[in-house]
Amino acid sequence: MNFEERLRDRDAWSVGDGCSAARVLDLLSTKTVFLVVRECFYGTTRFEDFVQRIGASAPAVSRALKQLKAAGVVVPALYREPGSRARDEYRLTEAGEDLLPVFLSLMRWGDEHLQDGRPPLAFTEAGTGRPVRVRVTADPAPETASGDIEIRLHPAWERTGSD
Repeated sequence: MNFEERLRDRDAWSVGDGCSAARVLDLLSTKTVFLVVRECFYGTTRFEDFVQRIGASAPAVSRALKQLKAAGVVVPALYREPGSRARDEYRLTEAGEDLLPVFLSLMRWGDEHLQDGRPPLAFTEAGTGRPVRVRVTADPAPETASGDIEIRLHPAWERTGSD
């Protein structure tokens, strides 16, 4: 990337606390917070399921959900099972759904650089089976919503098993 002329002297200006990347990292500052977002994309909505699927403590998951709620990434919705008290489910807001490219980009990077050629999951467009990719482009391209993505076992794991 290149800076426009008036920004090339990096010592003459600073975005300080206004840096959007720093603010996102503050929000997604713990592994638990990021994994709660992952689980929301995977369809998890209930507190107990977050705790089980993430493998974090209940207090850590509670803090993560409060942080994401305060940032407008998730919203609670009441549900009640027969004979039980009302509880909250958590769903992504529009702002939360906007994290999809971030999530998929990090997954793709991990697949390519940390999985020894054997990523566990493949993300495909539901209906067509075409791989979903995230890329930087200046061209307008149709977006794929999270609900239109099917998560499959990656072919590398189908051939050899999960070891």
